[in-house]
Amino acid sequence: MAGSGEVVTYRQLDERSNQLARLWRERGLVTGDHVAIFSENQPRFFEVMWAALRSGLYVTTINSYLSAEEVGYILQDSGARSLVTTSEKAKIASAAMQHATGCVVPLLIGDADPRFEPYADAIGSMSTDPLDEQPAGEMMLYSSGTTGRPKGVKRPLSGKSVADGMLIAGLVSGVFGMSGESTYLSPAPLYHSAPIGFSLGVQSLGGTVVAMEKFDPVDALHLIGKHAITDSQWVPTMFIRMLKLDAEQRSGFDVSSMRVAIHAAAPCPVAVKQQMMDWWGPVLWEYYAGTELNGFCLVRPDEWLARPGTVGRPLIGSIHILDEAGDNQPANVPGTIYFGDGPAYEYHNAPEKTESVKDPRGRGWTTLGDVGYVDDEGWLYLTDRQAFMIISGGVNIYPQEIEDCLVLHPKVADVAVFGIPDDEMGEAVHAAVQPAEGIAGDEALAVELRSHVREHIAHFKCPQRFEFHDELPRLPTGKLYKNKLRSPHWDNRDRDI
Repeated sequence: MAGSGEVVTYRQLDERSNQLARLWRERGLVTGDHVAIFSENQPRFFEVMWAALRSGLYVTTINSYLSAEEVGYILQDSGARSLVTTSEKAKIASAAMQHATGCVVPLLIGDADPRFEPYADAIGSMSTDPLDEQPAGEMMLYSSGTTGRPKGVKRPLSGKSVADGMLIAGLVSGVFGMSGESTYLSPAPLYHSAPIGFSLGVQSLGGTVVAMEKFDPVDALHLIGKHAITDSQWVPTMFIRMLKLDAEQRSGFDVSSMRVAIHAAAPCPVAVKQQMMDWWGPVLWEYYAGTELNGFCLVRPDEWLARPGTVGRPLIGSIHILDEAGDNQPANVPGTIYFGDGPAYEYHNAPEKTESVKDPRGRGWTTLGDVGYVDDEGWLYLTDRQAFMIISGGVNIYPQEIEDCLVLHPKVADVAVFGIPDDEMGEAVHAAVQPAEGIAGDEALAVELRSHVREHIAHFKCPQRFEFHDELPRLPTGKLYKNKLRSPHWDNRDRDI
């Protein structure tokens, strides 16, 4: 752990994950059952993951900033039979458990709490030997759509043993060249798919993971030199914060050990990436993919320098750019990006959502909803965001959830939520509100609405600013013309700066 300095050895990781796997098996959990972890970045996070992955279970990592209502929904929807949480999250977790009737093994890492079973005591009586059979489990992470509640991305269990290896291990070794000699820095929350996936991949190869409790630009740069970091993964907001340090301060850090610095999760401005290349050297690798992993595009540093702005060519799946009718678009003409020939997946408990992402012609291709084009050589470029999804600091925020919360407020007649430019975070959450009749659209209302949102959903989703309108622009069909509200904030902005 980067902050505390606590070290977890491979022997400890092996033994503790065996103990938790045995506890779950003793409590009646069987292959295909679901468990969840709701936790800040802390040293026992990985043993919980490995316990599930070596006992045939689906494991869900829950965003540690969610409200009790949101956590409870994920626990109930996933069918989690066990929740592992921490003292820091105990209050929210306890309230969330009221919404999760099937979660019968609640475990707490940290101080004694009568609402939970002590984690250390529960696993302490279990053997450290592995189960006689260790079927490979899977992560089932939640990826919000543009409408409704978040949905779990579920892939079928492989039927193999955990000893047969993991897909992510093949990716980090075969694509990025990581190995047992790698020292990987993970600066992001472990509940995100990429940080936890890449960390587990490095561990499965025998490498070292240095996990930051939370990101700080100076701390991250210090850690690169202190631990001779060879590999890492970032989001563009982190690059921006590091670049904002003064030149003299930046020059004092040793980043010469860095071999591969991966970035994803949000579009990176060309100017920002070029500055990072100038500073760190040609070590920035970029990929475009979703939690669904229906496709995976990659661009290496030299390839990007030759084609600034591309997000790569597919390593997993095949790209199809389609118009609204489902016809293939020619090169250099934008359309909705679909992937074919990728791994199978579905949205848990959401057959309608699973069907909604398939191509109109029934060819089995699926989309994340992003818009882009491929050039004459097959390189993919993104041109728009997924149906007004907001990407703030590398985190996906979906407007409808916020709109649904605000529209229930008695002083709101209509509302539209969208992202506006933010120099540090990429985008900031912004709300356009039509007040109810007789209600003034002023700062007092903005304060009241902001408090209302924070009461019901995670604080990072709360609009930073409100604007008030006499009437929001809707088409005769009732469809909100959100572009008319959003465009003035973007029209005169250079997207590459």
